[in-house]
Amino acid sequence: MAAAPGQQAFRSSAPVSTRPATAQSKNIYDTPMPKTPDASGAMPDEQEILQQQIDELRQALQDEKPERARAVLAAMPSPEIARLLEGLPGGERGQAWDTVPMERQGEILAGLEDHVRAGLLTGMDARRIAELAGTLATDDVADILQDLPREDADRVLLLMDRQPREQLVSVLAYPEDQAGGLMNTDVITVRADVSLEAVGRYLRKLRQVPEGTDSLIVVDKEHRYMGLLSLASVLTKEAELSVAECMDSTGRAIPADMPAREVARLFTEFDLVSAPVVDAGGILLGRITVDDVVDVIHKQAGRAVMSMAGLKEEEKNLFAPVLASARSRFFWLGINLLTAFLAAWVIDWFQTSIEKLVALAVLMPVVASMGGIAGSQTLTVTIRGLALGHLGRANARLLLYKELAVGLLNGLAWTVVVAAVARAWFGSMELGLVFGAALFFNLIVAAGAGVAIPFLLRRSGIDPAIAGGVVLTTVTDIFGFLSFLGLGTILLL
Repeated sequence: MAAAPGQQAFRSSAPVSTRPATAQSKNIYDTPMPKTPDASGAMPDEQEILQQQIDELRQALQDEKPERARAVLAAMPSPEIARLLEGLPGGERGQAWDTVPMERQGEILAGLEDHVRAGLLTGMDARRIAELAGTLATDDVADILQDLPREDADRVLLLMDRQPREQLVSVLAYPEDQAGGLMNTDVITVRADVSLEAVGRYLRKLRQVPEGTDSLIVVDKEHRYMGLLSLASVLTKEAELSVAECMDSTGRAIPADMPAREVARLFTEFDLVSAPVVDAGGILLGRITVDDVVDVIHKQAGRAVMSMAGLKEEEKNLFAPVLASARSRFFWLGINLLTAFLAAWVIDWFQTSIEKLVALAVLMPVVASMGGIAGSQTLTVTIRGLALGHLGRANARLLLYKELAVGLLNGLAWTVVVAAVARAWFGSMELGLVFGAALFFNLIVAAGAGVAIPFLLRRSGIDPAIAGGVVLTTVTDIFGFLSFLGLGTILLL
């Protein structure tokens, strides 16, 4: 941390804002392009506008009109440019990037998905990256450097000034999925024994505070965290009061090694705007702001969606190379094929029964499908509970009982419906009863499996979001076929 500027009672660990006060730093707050009615008089939505902008930019690039491409990008806020770049194929993305104004490239890089940013950084030299890093907050620069090969990141660090380099090294010492890897070092600290009047004078002298600052951080002489002093207290309370009398000493500091998902949970539960980050000894290292947590939540949500389809993080790149995409999907396709063969093997046991009563072949996919849907609902609830920390050994049995009761009620209700449908369709009350019974049993099994599978996978060290769906489908398919065809063989033939 840098030496205290001015007074010993105050400390700013970085320039008040690592983003210069230029027009560039305001782009993220720019008002989007105004909407204009289309030929039918209807107002296009944001997705339509984005697609129009992508089409216009692609046309300008294909016509080799870089000035037109620059005009398209100049009219857009930086976050929209980031979205536009993510929607372009790799080759055109590089061409479009070359037309982005140099003074806006830094914050656009910071807003891109990791895989897109990594591709653009490949074509940039270290000196240019170091220049862009000077316009960004420490945590954003850390994200960019983590997308570079180690030797390239080291080269960029060597080209930076000493103070920002030291701050970056402190952030890069932690993995990006821990609090230390999310933190920013642009903090303003105060001592507990000074007055609010002195704090106010100090802030007026600084003229600016770091983005997302809602509180000043109170530390002792050894820079240990003591509490938080809200800006509202500085503005509204008596100037003669001391910081110690007004600070919130109950404000929780976040350990630097706390997992990012836990950080997101704390910000969500306590409605935090920012929070201090400390090491194991309580020494203040930096702070995390809500915009960093929103990024974490966004990444976690995207990862969960991809995982449930058996896809890797790289697949978020719509235009990833064909071979890379095929390779990443190959494993889970093979797992799915194996489970399908298991289900087919069960069906093969009852080949003679199916030949004698074709209705069994017609209806058995319904039993498996209903079980799969019901199980997926329970599985989703269970995985969400585990992810949020709401579910554990203490209350898992309660959830199991609840889901079994839900399966029982839905099973009873749908048993009546499907039995009536089978009776009307095939003219056989016995077939209807077998069909309904098999569905009833499969819904109950699906509910139990939907709760048990995530716990079993987690205990085995496997992410339930990745493998849960495949395992559940296998269970409901096999049990659905076995119960329906088995009951049909015993009672109907």
